[in-house]
Amino acid sequence: MKVLQMISGTKARKWMWMGLLAFVALQVYFVQEMLVALMLFTGVFAILAAMALALYLIDWASQWSLDWAGQHFRSALQLARRGWALVEYLSKKPFRHPRSEPVQ
Repeated sequence: MKVLQMISGTKARKWMWMGLLAFVALQVYFVQEMLVALMLFTGVFAILAAMALALYLIDWASQWSLDWAGQHFRSALQLARRGWALVEYLSKKPFRHPRSEPVQ
């Protein structure tokens, strides 16, 4: 009977250590899984942050260029208005001299 108890006690200890080892292995696997998930979410966040930064910089550059164009475009706009007024004036003016004979 003592031999049977010794064998079953040895088996119990063996199974206990195997169970403890399996529990630790599962915990290590869980930690590895969580670290991989953290890295993936960090990568996705970095990509989204880079896209947001790019959109912000594009918006900032467009606002700056519109301000710059507004400051430097006034003289060009005045020149265009003068040119348009000259074109209107010339379009109302007849091409022929008033006392010239018509071409036949």
